Amino acid sequence: MTAAHVFDQMTTGIGSVPFADASASARFVLDVGLDIPFWPQLPKRSFRELMNPQFAEGLPCFRTDADAKRAWFEIGDDKAEHMTAFYEKVLAGDDAILALSEKVAAGYHTFLAELASRETHFDWLKGQVTGPISFTLSMQDQDRRPIFYDPDLKEASVQALAVKGRQQLDALRPFAKDVMIFIDEPVLAAFGTSAYLSLTADEVIRLIDGVAAPLREAGATVGVHCCGNTDWAMMTQTSVDILSFDAYEYGDSVGLYPNEVKRFLERGGALAWGIVPTSDAVRVETAETLSSRLDEQMRDLASRGVDPDRLRAQALITPSCGTGPMEVEDARKAFETLVALGSIRRKGGRSSR
Repeated sequence: MTAAHVFDQMTTGIGSVPFADASASARFVLDVGLDIPFWPQLPKRSFRELMNPQFAEGLPCFRTDADAKRAWFEIGDDKAEHMTAFYEKVLAGDDAILALSEKVAAGYHTFLAELASRETHFDWLKGQVTGPISFTLSMQDQDRRPIFYDPDLKEASVQALAVKGRQQLDALRPFAKDVMIFIDEPVLAAFGTSAYLSLTADEVIRLIDGVAAPLREAGATVGVHCCGNTDWAMMTQTSVDILSFDAYEYGDSVGLYPNEVKRFLERGGALAWGIVPTSDAVRVETAETLSSRLDEQMRDLASRGVDPDRLRAQALITPSCGTGPMEVEDARKAFETLVALGSIRRKGGRSSR
C-alpha cells in the first residue's frame, strides 16, 4: 500500500439482505442513500444464494440437491479428470464456467441491470466473495469432510474465488470510478480455538492473499470482513487494503493491537467500523447513540498511540455483518440508521456521486 485509502467515514453494506425479490433488493441498496452501494446477496431467496454454495458454482466435483437444499463436493475416481478440465479452461483464460449465474446470484444480475438503466456514475461500488478459509472449511465432500483438507480442491477454490472477484470488478467498473471487493471470512472468528487448531496464521495469510493479491493487481481495493473476534494483528499482515469488523460487539478486539493497527493505517490501510448492529439492538440504537459509541472506540485507539486523524479519515462505516438473517423491517432500520450516522459523522455532508 502506498497512498492512504481516505474514505472519510463513507457508508456501505456487507453483502446479504433479507429480501427475496431481486429487483426490489437492487433498488433498495441503490436508493437507501449509501455512499457505496453493493450488490445484494439474497439467502432467503434460495439456498443456492447462501455465501458458500453461491461461490461454488463452476468448481470441479461440485453438486447440489435442490430438494434437500444441500450443496457438496462429490469426490470420486474421476476427480483428476474434472480437475484437469477445470485448469485447462482457467489457465487458458476461459473462465466463463466461474461466472456468477442468475440462479445463484439474482441480486447481482438485477443490480447490474439497474445500474445500466440509470445515468448515475458512482465514486465507489462494492462487491464481495466468500473468503477462501470460510469456504474451504465450510464446504464438505460426500463424507462431510471439509474440502480444506483436500489440497487440490483447496487450491482450485482459491483461484476460483479470485476469478469470481475479478469478474465482479470488471462488471462494476463501467459504473464507478473505483471498485472495492470484500473477502468475507466469518470462520476466522474461531481462529485459534480447538475447532481449528490445524489452521496456522501463515496459512490464513497465504489463502487470503491468494484471493486478495490478484484482485489488487487487477485494480480493486480489497477488504476482508470478519464479524467476530479474531487475531487482527495477523490480518494486518495480509495484503488487503481494508479491515472490516463488528465494532458494535467486538470493537475492543481491534484495540488489543494498537501497534499493528497504527502500522496498517500508516501504510495506507483503512478500517471499516461495523458499528450499526445487525441484532435486535438495532431497534433501540439511534444514529446519535452509535456516533457516541464510535467516538469512544476511536478515542480508545487514539489513547494507545494511533493517529486520531487517520482513524477518522481512513474509515468506512457499515453494519456489523450482513443483514440477511434479520427481519425485513429491522434491516431497513439498520440501513436508515447507517445513512443517518454517515451524515452525522461528516457533519451533514454527502459524498459526490
